[in-house]
Amino acid sequence: MQSKSPAAVTFRPGRRLEILDDPNFDPYLTKEKFAEPTVCRGCGAVYHVGHWQWQTGTAPIDAQQVVCPACRRIAEDFPAGFVTIDGPFALKSRQELLNLVRHVEGHERAEHPLKRIMAIDEQADRLIITTTDIHLARQIGEALEHAYRGELDFHYNKEEYLLRVHWHR
Repeated sequence: MQSKSPAAVTFRPGRRLEILDDPNFDPYLTKEKFAEPTVCRGCGAVYHVGHWQWQTGTAPIDAQQVVCPACRRIAEDFPAGFVTIDGPFALKSRQELLNLVRHVEGHERAEHPLKRIMAIDEQADRLIITTTDIHLARQIGEALEHAYRGELDFHYNKEEYLLRVHWHR
């Protein structure tokens, strides 16, 4: 019996999502290290010890001013993640779902300044949430599935560094 090899696939839907953290894949992450201290002139995040973080207090006066990757994505309206929420349950529980989405973003953003919601488009039959980070989109989808079950699909496009998450119930 001869087995057929599967056709080439550009994405791998399912629970085991392979998302690459290498900055060579995300066009908005810089490859060089910034001088310390460096502050984002848009949101006030500080680049310290090799990554962006929130700083308590005021930034040093002599800090270099740049625009962080999240603020650049927002300014250029170029999301890394899309979360689509639809279905009968989503329509009748819209505010509850939005509260969960905001909670997930708040929790993640507190530790990771580059994980932000860019916009929430409330359409008549669905919600479309755009994010500055593919990991935040995944986390929102997984939180929805964990809290309300439903059907969750991921579609990752490596070439565009883009994650599309669809949750339906």
